Amino acid sequence: MEQNQEFVTAVAKIKNCQMSARKMRLVADIIRGVEVEKALGILKFTKKEAARWLDKLLTSAIANWSVLTEEEADDYNLVVSAIWVDQGSQLKRFRPAPHGRAHRIRKHFCHVTLQVTNTKTLEIREVSNDEVAFEEIEETE
Repeated sequence: MEQNQEFVTAVAKIKNCQMSARKMRLVADIIRGVEVEKALGILKFTKKEAARWLDKLLTSAIANWSVLTEEEADDYNLVVSAIWVDQGSQLKRFRPAPHGRAHRIRKHFCHVTLQVTNTKTLEIREVSNDEVAFEEIEETE
């Protein structure tokens, strides 16, 4: 069996978050390229609604990385390698205005994608088919 060293990237997404992309980008720009532990601290003390959404998203990305690699995330210095915010759909409503008129209200939505990558190399062990079959038999009993 061979040992491979590699960097693993995990992705987490929020779709149709009821916040404008412009407001979300203000907070997303703060944590781009920052280590995960530091980014969680920044989001915890940022007084914007977008920080709560991004805190959940970052926690989800860390969990996704742990599931992909079957390793603890604390040991590999995870970094927010990429984060981008796209504009979503608009919910259009009308509000009464003076003299029988109506003003349009647009409620904006956005989509956020966050990628987390390890900075320390990860050694992944290749598993033969016999070992996989043996592990599955043990779990079913």
